[in-house]
Amino acid sequence: MTSAHYNPSPTLSLRELIEEYAADQKSLERTHTIRLSATTIDRLDRFNREWLTRLESVEFDGLDSVGKVDYVLLHRHVRHEIRELELRRAERADAIAFVPFADSAIALDEERKRMSDIDPRAAADALDRLATEIGSARNNLEAGTKPVEVSGPVALLDSLLDALKNWHDFYAGYDPGFNWWVDTPYQAATQALTGYKEFLKEQIAWIGPNEPDPIVGRPVGREALIEALRHEMIPYSPEEIVAIGEREFAWCVDRFREASRELGFGDDYMAAIEHVKGMHVEPGKQTQLVRDLALEAIDYVEAHDMVTVPVLAKETWRMAMMSPEVQKTNPFFLGGEEIIVSYPTHTMSHREKLMSMRGNNAPFSRATVQHELIPGHHLQMYMADRRKPYRQIFSTPFWIEGWTINWEMVLWDHGFPKTPEQRIGMLFWRIHRAARIVFSIKFQLGEMTAQECIDMLVNGVGHERANAEGEVRRSIKGAYPPLYQAAYMIGGIQFRAMRRELVDTGKMTLKKFHDAVMQENDIPPAILRSILRGDEFTQDFQPDWRFDEV
Repeated sequence: MTSAHYNPSPTLSLRELIEEYAADQKSLERTHTIRLSATTIDRLDRFNREWLTRLESVEFDGLDSVGKVDYVLLHRHVRHEIRELELRRAERADAIAFVPFADSAIALDEERKRMSDIDPRAAADALDRLATEIGSARNNLEAGTKPVEVSGPVALLDSLLDALKNWHDFYAGYDPGFNWWVDTPYQAATQALTGYKEFLKEQIAWIGPNEPDPIVGRPVGREALIEALRHEMIPYSPEEIVAIGEREFAWCVDRFREASRELGFGDDYMAAIEHVKGMHVEPGKQTQLVRDLALEAIDYVEAHDMVTVPVLAKETWRMAMMSPEVQKTNPFFLGGEEIIVSYPTHTMSHREKLMSMRGNNAPFSRATVQHELIPGHHLQMYMADRRKPYRQIFSTPFWIEGWTINWEMVLWDHGFPKTPEQRIGMLFWRIHRAARIVFSIKFQLGEMTAQECIDMLVNGVGHERANAEGEVRRSIKGAYPPLYQAAYMIGGIQFRAMRRELVDTGKMTLKKFHDAVMQENDIPPAILRSILRGDEFTQDFQPDWRFDEV
């Protein structure tokens, strides 16, 4: 039973409403598993519109201060979900253009979930028609279309294959006539689906025989970026966001040149970066390096009284090694409770080994480890599981990644890097975040190509080319929201503005500020700022915070 079918207690708190909303949504998503099914989209849309009506009946003025914040967060979230479902309808239309037979396969899945009686011969006829429709769709597509992004259609085909398998396995062996009628047409249909998926990937997405793994993405456009910024409560245009990235990039270049001069390379900071890239450990030593760097960062923030680090958080972080396949799209460390370490394996080519070692050298890794573990993502996720965890449905990269970039800025300001090589290691990542703003937003505006993004990372930041390709591939192929890459530094700048407003003015200590942030969980920085300032929240709360001017 969903929330729309009963009258809840009038004393239900906003936290309980959020928890109910999240549980209801997960129930629906577990039931309606084909993301681009029209039925799925329609049901989730109705669900969110019912919740919007329900929220608008809440007596806002009767809520306490935490309840008012939670109301603003949930109301904002539900409205955003409705807009996202509108975009999903457009995404479905784009995918159906490549997978026109999708609804034939979806119908079988949905009939099973409705627990309709099965007619094995009719099911066999439906599968036979599906195989024919797949063949017709393949004949109607012209191979070699350039450029085409087919990740959406391919994802839809994967979900159809999963759904068809679940449909078949539900009946196979249990219905006496099912296997006799269905097995052969089922095998033909699944083979046709699999072959069609490979056809899309190999003949439609590929640009040419010398580019077996092209980087193709579809810009979302200016209006979509404006809407995304509005949702994140960031009162800036895409062009203003790019200007911030360009300014931060220029700041990094100046600091690079200062360190380069100390190392004897003059203003040629790329030469200084090349020098630092050679400071990698030998094979087998990367895990020891990461361990030592993690302990160094923990000791530093505790010794300088920057944030509370719970004993269990220090005890429970772990380490794993990243596979060569994953390193193609994530060439650097990933982290949280478990830091996933990039370093070459014996199976990689000589060129790949050198690039991985150079890209994950000791000075670069020093900045990465504190970003991923403590005081970065591990501490952040540890506290998020323990302080207002119900707010995690409001997750935003401006909080998740902004917190870690805040720490890169704090540690820089407090003299954490002691040598010019260490400063270059930290600056590499800082200029990398600035470049992410510029190339990701310009790509989404249609002003930069994927190749121009790669060249910017190689020539302006100092990336190894294979690492730059992996970075751009994951940035533009649709796995991340269009603002995600910009959110690192923009979020960090939002945190920096809060520190200047609250810490530099003496209203809070640095430790109290960081501890207070951890109490509020994963919410937009603009809302976080108002909480820390003690602002009064209104039902139509929409801040106009020009954080870059602080």
